[in-house]
Amino acid sequence: MKKILIIDDEPLIRETLKEIIEYEGYEVMLAEDGVKGLQILKKGKFNAVFCDIKMPRIDGLEVLQKAKAITDTPFIMISGHATIENAVEAMKQGAFYFIEKPLDLNRILITLRNALDKEELLSQTVQLTAQKEELVKQNKSLKDEVAQKYNIIGSSASLKQVLEMADTVAATDARVLVTGENGTGKELLARRIHEKSAVASGAFVAVNCAAIPAELIESELFGHEKGSFTSAIKQRKGSFEQADGGTLFLDEIGDMSLSAQAKVLRALQENRITRVGGESTIQIKVRVIAATNKDMKKEIEQGHFRQDLYHRISVVVLRLPSLHERKEDIPELVNYFMRDIALSMGKQALQIDKPALALLQDHIWTGNIRELRNVVERLLIFGKGKITTEDVEKFM
Repeated sequence: MKKILIIDDEPLIRETLKEIIEYEGYEVMLAEDGVKGLQILKKGKFNAVFCDIKMPRIDGLEVLQKAKAITDTPFIMISGHATIENAVEAMKQGAFYFIEKPLDLNRILITLRNALDKEELLSQTVQLTAQKEELVKQNKSLKDEVAQKYNIIGSSASLKQVLEMADTVAATDARVLVTGENGTGKELLARRIHEKSAVASGAFVAVNCAAIPAELIESELFGHEKGSFTSAIKQRKGSFEQADGGTLFLDEIGDMSLSAQAKVLRALQENRITRVGGESTIQIKVRVIAATNKDMKKEIEQGHFRQDLYHRISVVVLRLPSLHERKEDIPELVNYFMRDIALSMGKQALQIDKPALALLQDHIWTGNIRELRNVVERLLIFGKGKITTEDVEKFM
């Protein structure tokens, strides 16, 4: 039940207002002066307050001023000695409305309903603000989680240079070709670029061109219509369509067939694709990031890769250094993997002594970071206590 407080030094006014408001189904409390009214306000919550201006001890405007420091309850000021100055001052102090005496029944009830509507709206606004703040916190937490997930560990000069270039190009819509040995983190770098780009809210669709048979790559990239080939039992959207408004990552693009290369080139030139077995073209807007572990110039010379496509996808070329080229990052990577894997396993991370770390740094990591992570995982699974050189030699 809504609660209304009436502050007025005239008993007849108090009782009349009380009868009118209680008849409408509200709970009413009375205060014979401003001091008593403030005491009541401090003890309980009210949905609206009727307050006289001319009262002994402290007047209504002072009550209003002090009340605003402790509550947002709407104040309806009343006075038998109303002047324009009184009304203006009351509204300046934050009053919801100003009513002159003698009081009119309809005016009282309409003003009260409007005040209660405002109070309800204010309450909803507070709730929405709290919900918004919570969503902002959750969003920040998710962004921090994503940033951590796609964080590339290391502080070597060679890695920093690549990351700085990646962060710079991320803000543009330029196509990027990421090169580097297997296991250096090419997809991780592509995801980092996506997350820092203008299309970060769109999808990130990754296609491993080396893992898809040549006869299926076109269907994977461009989709197909129902019945376009034996196993096409229903229409399917390809990776280009799925990534529309976002980023398409073409991993190991150097292994793509020449036929598929020609269609990818046309898609990049026209920003349109046609599904396998389809006739109509589909408009797309996709940022393409490609990656390869091959020497693309040699691939072009040997006729395995189209030069015109290479120029389309390599506006910016980022080469990720091998782990051998940034050995100083290995201790940081080992500690990160140890904590991350231990957390996923629900185990306690193990310490690694300096000779063991030095041994890891001296090793030739042909599988790069992926191989290093596998070794750390084995050390965590089978290690007992502090990891030593003996453990490293045994599980490397």
